[in-house]
Amino acid sequence: MSSRFSEGRPMLLALVIASATLLAACEREKRDFDPPQGQAQAPRTRNTELQPGDPAPSAAPAAPAEPDTPYTVEGNAYAVSQGKRLYRWYSCSGCHAPGGGGDWGPALSDAQWIYGSRPEDIYASIVQGRPAGMPSFGSHIPQDQVWDLVAYVRSLSGQLRSDVAPGRSDGMAPREPESRRTRETPGKQVIDDGTR
Repeated sequence: MSSRFSEGRPMLLALVIASATLLAACEREKRDFDPPQGQAQAPRTRNTELQPGDPAPSAAPAAPAEPDTPYTVEGNAYAVSQGKRLYRWYSCSGCHAPGGGGDWGPALSDAQWIYGSRPEDIYASIVQGRPAGMPSFGSHIPQDQVWDLVAYVRSLSGQLRSDVAPGRSDGMAPREPESRRTRETPGKQVIDDGTR
């Protein structure tokens, strides 16, 4: 009886390891169709009056600090692919180019980051806007979509794991997919005084 148990032990161990691996992989593909972030909120600070659509007022100084939701989507492939879709929908490619290579706006696929490469920095750039052309999308995009955009923007310079970054484009791809890009280490933060 004990020899039969010891013979089945490696099989049981392999089954436990396979189950744990599958459970860990589930988070990568988790699809949150009803995110808890809620609606778009006006930022307390806008660095520009330029806004998409109808202008919205800034929030009162006593309003809660943005963001009031945590950045949890960096390891989620579905959220990053949603960010890629939103990048096209909100016409980010109009200024930053389809692959983030930069056009009128700065490149998002290299090591030069004007306002910082941390998720909070990118979030602030999207919500508050930046001088010299970046609109303030604060009151116009819900926080969950801003975080999806942040994750996608980070993937453009290879800052996400390759199994999370988008593997292909839905259209013609002038560059290699985000999942095959080498990681760009953001260099020294360049201060933009709005004169460029």
